[in-house]
Amino acid sequence: MTEPNLSDLDALVAVASSRSFRGAAKLRGVSASSLSDAIRRLEERVGVRLLNRTTRSVTPTEAGTRLLERLTPALGEITGALDALNSFRDSPTGTLKLNVPGIVAQRVLSPIVNAFLTAYPGSRLKYPPMTHLSMCLRQVLMRVSATMKALNLT
Repeated sequence: MTEPNLSDLDALVAVASSRSFRGAAKLRGVSASSLSDAIRRLEERVGVRLLNRTTRSVTPTEAGTRLLERLTPALGEITGALDALNSFRDSPTGTLKLNVPGIVAQRVLSPIVNAFLTAYPGSRLKYPPMTHLSMCLRQVLMRVSATMKALNLT
């Protein structure tokens, strides 16, 4: 037995829950013949008939029912796992590493970074700690700022 295709297994769940190829095809936006082909491939791979087909209805065989009992929750888990990835696609997450002196991050980037972190709470900020040079530069900038205020230059 070769491994069944996941999309063929999903087709089985769709057809079995709709009880018709046309109904499942309409819900999934595919042709009924493509679903029929998927079920045929799946039955060939597993070597067991999974659906009883008549002109009026489609019902699972005993083997199909057993498979569906285990398959439906498993496919639901897969769908849930894939849906969980949407949060990563919808907004940036993770650590934003800024390779700038700490003083620049504090003085220049602080308003920008704060707005970014507010908009994207799944993000974190990391930048190098203040070095002795950065602390000296900070003191110089604070003195310049104070002098400019005293001279009404700001």
